[in-house]
Amino acid sequence: MHLFVGRIPFGGHGRHLPGGASSICLAWGRGTTRLWRNNTGGLIDRQGRLVRFGLCKGSSDLIGLRSVKVTTAMVGQHIGQFVAIEVKAPQGAIRPEQESYLQLVQRFGGVAAICRSVEDAEHSLAMARPMPLCR
Repeated sequence: MHLFVGRIPFGGHGRHLPGGASSICLAWGRGTTRLWRNNTGGLIDRQGRLVRFGLCKGSSDLIGLRSVKVTTAMVGQHIGQFVAIEVKAPQGAIRPEQESYLQLVQRFGGVAAICRSVEDAEHSLAMARPMPLCR
């Protein structure tokens, strides 16, 4: 495992993302697509603890949502659906930016939920249609 402080290399070989990544995000950051940079890796914090970040080892440099209108020609095909679950303690409050993110996921056809238990998550994932964000 590599630990990095400062610029985040990709590919584990000290290379950096080409300047095109920002251009891609800007070009595709409007309309029916949204992309975000997915930095992955870890670092040692000031208390000496390993802090990991990003989705998972091997996940893509850019991740996002694309809204797709399902047509009759697509019947029977499998399509992926983005899932975003914000896990909160029973009395935990959601921050405005978290709520905005979840609303964006729903607007693009993904599943987004605020869950305080396994049961909340099971209920949210079982729903076949978008539902209001429950607190």
